[in-house]
Amino acid sequence: MKNEQPKIKICGLTRPEDIEMVNSLLPDFVGFVFYPKSKRYVTDAQAKELSKSLDKRIRVVGVFVDENMDHIETLVKDGIIGIVQLHGSEDEEYIRSLRNRIQVPIIKAFVIKEGTSLASIENSSADEVLLDAGKGSGKTFDWTKLAGLKRRFILAGGLTGVNIQTVLDQISPYAVDVSSGVEFDGTKNAMKMKDFVAAVRNERTYDEE
Repeated sequence: MKNEQPKIKICGLTRPEDIEMVNSLLPDFVGFVFYPKSKRYVTDAQAKELSKSLDKRIRVVGVFVDENMDHIETLVKDGIIGIVQLHGSEDEEYIRSLRNRIQVPIIKAFVIKEGTSLASIENSSADEVLLDAGKGSGKTFDWTKLAGLKRRFILAGGLTGVNIQTVLDQISPYAVDVSSGVEFDGTKNAMKMKDFVAAVRNERTYDEE
């Protein structure tokens, strides 16, 4: 029986051209990174301006690293983001406190490395968990480490239009999250984005013979 097609998140949008690209492809989610140390960082004002042109069928995820909760709450209340992704050392107490302040889904990211506890992932109170090799490192991890994980998950880390089908032949994530894998020279690339989405959806691209 064929696994259900995973949802698609394209993360790290920074330019109006990026919005045009995703509007043509309609991934399920896009991500704005509000972490100043990231090369994909956007300010609140930039995110607000970019989101004005975004197709309303695409849900917006705000990506944060150990962020002040007041800032997250403001972005949610202003309607700039509709989902929160925590990519730092946020613990269960942080998630509980944040949940008392916002009424949107919370994603907690876990870096998969030697010694990572699957129990901590299973028991996370976040609405969804994201499994990655690092904070936007563009590297993959050993997917066999996920054997035995019972809750659904979002997969990130080194995914590209070239390797995504191989990945999906091995594991069945709820969603896949791509950033550097659809970039060229540090910026989002229309062809790479198109190829990635087509590969996930098992669609032929116009450039295929």
